[in-house]
Amino acid sequence: MSNKDLYEVLGVSQDASDEEIKKAYKKLARKYHPDVNSEDGAEEKFKEVKDAYDTLSDSQKRANYDRFGTADPGAQGGFGGGGAGDFGGFGDIFDMFFGGGGRRDPNAPRQGADLQYTMDLTFKEAAFGKETEIEIPREENCGTCGGDGAKPGTSPETCTRCGGSGQLNVEQNTPFGRVVNRRVCDSCQGAGQTVKDKCSNCHGRGKVSRTQKLSVKVPAGVDHGQKLRMPQEGEAGANGGPSGDLFIIFNVQPHEFFERDGDDIHCELPLTFAQAALGDEVEVPTLNGKVKLTIPAGTQTGKSFRLRDKGIPNVHGRGQGDQFVQVRVVTPTNLDEEQKQMLRDLAEKGGEDEVDEQSNSIFAKMKRAFKGNS
Repeated sequence: MSNKDLYEVLGVSQDASDEEIKKAYKKLARKYHPDVNSEDGAEEKFKEVKDAYDTLSDSQKRANYDRFGTADPGAQGGFGGGGAGDFGGFGDIFDMFFGGGGRRDPNAPRQGADLQYTMDLTFKEAAFGKETEIEIPREENCGTCGGDGAKPGTSPETCTRCGGSGQLNVEQNTPFGRVVNRRVCDSCQGAGQTVKDKCSNCHGRGKVSRTQKLSVKVPAGVDHGQKLRMPQEGEAGANGGPSGDLFIIFNVQPHEFFERDGDDIHCELPLTFAQAALGDEVEVPTLNGKVKLTIPAGTQTGKSFRLRDKGIPNVHGRGQGDQFVQVRVVTPTNLDEEQKQMLRDLAEKGGEDEVDEQSNSIFAKMKRAFKGNS
């Protein structure tokens, strides 16, 4: 070990911060600890990692190592800190593996699990909101036993194997000394209590599966992917703990005419050539019904008009969006000869002396092709 680079042992650079060194140590200690790794060489590797950390986590020892190649310049090799039986610092490792070393009371109140429900909404339902009823399958406390799993008239008993702690301390001799490993009690499965006479309704589980009907008020203005939290409508807690929450995720269907952009909506308004050229007063659909819109003469395709406060209400109550109407001039396709002549006259008066009229006829296309090659 004395010939190995300590930074290399931890897999960090020489200018690594204290936090990087600590993080690397915890990762490697978890990997090579004798209680979790029985492979050959794991114990030796674990000792190397620990010795490297003991040196590099101490600012003075690290400075000596960087300067002299050893944590103790007066010692010949090694790290000057104890033999194989010295397991100093094991408390830190124990804390790392068992969450601080403190025992969690298995009978302490625990919050129930959260649930998630996806609700489909039409475009207008999302815009205006609605009240509806949904059905949620969830785990609830058994009404027969009150959630303790015991037959009415009886009570759960403290587990005699673990004394109610829900955990067992298993001693193990290692090259570094005696280690106490804490494990879940195999008699009560960590509950700290056992039930001899089980409830006939839940069979000792303390929970039953039920489908619950809930009334939901969807606020106006919700958008696709947004969530609504319903506190304590999730699964029941344990040992008197609160229920979890229910999260409703909204799946808003697209609209055939409107497109949403935040609280604003956009739509496309088709106009004839005459309407765009001469101007007109048209009716435009909105979420609240039809409104009249004045189209000025000479309006070009792509022109956008803004209808204030005709968009979607803000879900937080901060006003309402607008509606934007974009004009698209529709070119007529089935013109009779009289209408074509009118357009020719219009083109001529507009200064377009010659219009190379095109035909969709395949024969006309072939004729033009041959003409171009002659």
